[in-house]
Formats: sequence, C-alpha cells, structure tokens
Amino acid sequence: MAHAPQFLKLVNESKKKVKETNVAEVKRRIDAGEKLLLVDVREDNEWGNGHIPGAIHLGKGVIERDIEQAVPDTKTKLVLYCGGGFRSALAAENLQKMGYSNVESMDGGWKGWVSSGLPTAKG
Repeated sequence: MAHAPQFLKLVNESKKKVKETNVAEVKRRIDAGEKLLLVDVREDNEWGNGHIPGAIHLGKGVIERDIEQAVPDTKTKLVLYCGGGFRSALAAENLQKMGYSNVESMDGGWKGWVSSGLPTAKG
C-alpha cells in the first residue's frame, strides 16, 4: 500500500518519540517468559481475520478512550502492533502522552508476524 506523504511524515515524527521493537525480538521476549501485553490496534475486521495469540484488541480509533479501563496500570509493558508498524507508532505516542511509560511499537506488525510463520489466532 502506498501511503500518503503527510501520513508518512506524521508516522516518522511519532517513530522518533517512541521505542520500537520488531517481530523477532517480541517473539524472543514472549518465549523467554517476559511479562508484556500485546495490543492490536488494527480495525475490527482486521482483528477478526486473525491476530497474535494472547493479544488484546483496542483499535486505533478507540485506544485512547478505552486504554485506562482495559489497562489501568500505566507502568504495564505494552507492545502495540498494527499491519506494518505505522498506526501502532501513532497510538504509542498518544499513550505516552497519557502517562503510559512502558509502551513500544512493533515494527513489521501483523504482516511481519505472519510472514515469519509465527502462530496466529482467530476469534
């Protein structure tokens, strides 16, 4: 998908302000037993078509509204992902502004997870 220039500019600004991780690192951390919460910020239909096992769904359109109810502890280790790592960077920046101090965006996102042949879930 070709992204619009202003969207990419916004994403690149967010990426300068948030910690990024990648698919291989997240998988390694999960396998090592690290306590982290995966948050899928994609749209409802994307989530319904498949997601990372153990993830919760808080779409980018509602995450700021619903995060405090879903994850009241602002120190919780959160790893956000979307399709490729752009929307998750935008959402991560906003969560940081809301006081969440341990937020990361997973570069590569769902597409990277699937292309690596890692487990997926539906429902």
